[in-house]
Amino acid sequence: MDSRILKQAVALRHELHARPELSGQETWTKQRLQDFLRVNTALEITDRGAWFYARKKGHSAAPPIAFRADMDAVAMEESVPLPYASTVPGVAHKCGHDGHCAALAALALETERRENGRDVYFIFQHAEETGRGARECASLIGEKGIEEVFAFHNMSGHSRGVVGIRPGTMNCASQGLSFRFRGVPAHASLQETGKNPAFAIADLVRAIPDLTRQNTFQGAVWCTVIQVALGSENFGIAAGDGVVLLTCRGEREEDMLRLTKAVEAAAGSFAARDGLEVALSLHDVFPETANHAESVAKVRAACAGLGYPLYDMPEPMRSSEDAGHYFKAAKGALFLIHTGDRPPIHTPGYDFDDSIIEQAVTIFSALI
Repeated sequence: MDSRILKQAVALRHELHARPELSGQETWTKQRLQDFLRVNTALEITDRGAWFYARKKGHSAAPPIAFRADMDAVAMEESVPLPYASTVPGVAHKCGHDGHCAALAALALETERRENGRDVYFIFQHAEETGRGARECASLIGEKGIEEVFAFHNMSGHSRGVVGIRPGTMNCASQGLSFRFRGVPAHASLQETGKNPAFAIADLVRAIPDLTRQNTFQGAVWCTVIQVALGSENFGIAAGDGVVLLTCRGEREEDMLRLTKAVEAAAGSFAARDGLEVALSLHDVFPETANHAESVAKVRAACAGLGYPLYDMPEPMRSSEDAGHYFKAAKGALFLIHTGDRPPIHTPGYDFDDSIIEQAVTIFSALI
């Protein structure tokens, strides 16, 4: 990789880190990336509102290939004393999407310096953290006839530079469930005159172990209690409403959906028993991110040719990734580049490891 491009990419990453934006709010980030590409390349850039893509036109009729990076940050305080620390209170790049974008921008600069047979698309995606971004961006796959999509994610836990990948489920499917129970409040001395949702909520939470028994699903499933809120801090009023937030997760998307239906049925049953109303809303819906075997083989071959160590992951990551939307529309794979014993993503001490930008660009380039 050209050392000047790498230096530019690192500087860009630090700029992005200092100006983080939450999912669906990536206005400055999107504009800064577009400006960077316009100044340093002659690529075609198309703004799609919340996101954008750039294209390097090829000279053959071979099906196009695409690479994707996510732009959004997370709602966390910056606690690391960095010279390029977040300037936005309560928002920080604690998942490394600043590094993903810098690497993809560097790939665009590297790709423009050489001839390529097919069209190459660079997708800069919004709202990965909520699962919404890829669902909207994936329309590009059919529009442009894109054959294959690749992405990477930074990850601690193995020696720096080790590439982790697996065919099939790479990241589990998940979605947030918000149950709102509505009963009738009552004076605390006359609780029998009201309809208190506490017992239905307690029974729903206690039912989770039975609902997630592994022998009833094809793969592993989980249901996590996120929050329970009930009534108010008033000792004279028996609760009349309550909220339960759960996350359903599964190695297979169909299992996650089956689990959701089972939990919903249980909530409805307990509510009916106690004369309550209950309403369900879904949040942060992520598909199963399933790597295609053919695409995984290409990543493995690229790493072998470049001399990068490879780790065949025995199990999927429990965390979710919305890249699965692309892999439903085309072949593709997401792989990890490990960063050693650095603090994990989504923790206060985390910062993206600039040293893996070159590796990401080199692997992507070999896939073109």
